[in-house]
Amino acid sequence: MRHEYQYLYKTKQWQRLRAEQLRKYPYCQCPHHKEKKELAAVVDHISPHKGNRRLFFDRNNLQSMTKTCHDAFKQSQEKGGAGFNKGCDEMGQPLNKEHSWYNAGN
Repeated sequence: MRHEYQYLYKTKQWQRLRAEQLRKYPYCQCPHHKEKKELAAVVDHISPHKGNRRLFFDRNNLQSMTKTCHDAFKQSQEKGGAGFNKGCDEMGQPLNKEHSWYNAGN
């Protein structure tokens, strides 16, 4: 589903901000890759912006992720994927600290 705010991703301001984020944080910042160094290819909005320009261009609302992490976890969360949000906080992280998500590097 295309949104009216998709044009924001084509702006020079976003392209610069995206490049800066990936230079500063070149590795995936998801908890799964906490101990591993997986190169990121996607700049994700931590809090979904839904067209809010302040959130969209907020450097503090960005995280670098691999495409796999972004597509599998973040988009599932944002689209309300079946079962993904159950037992998770607002960021999509499991509430149970014993969950394998937290121990992926062990």
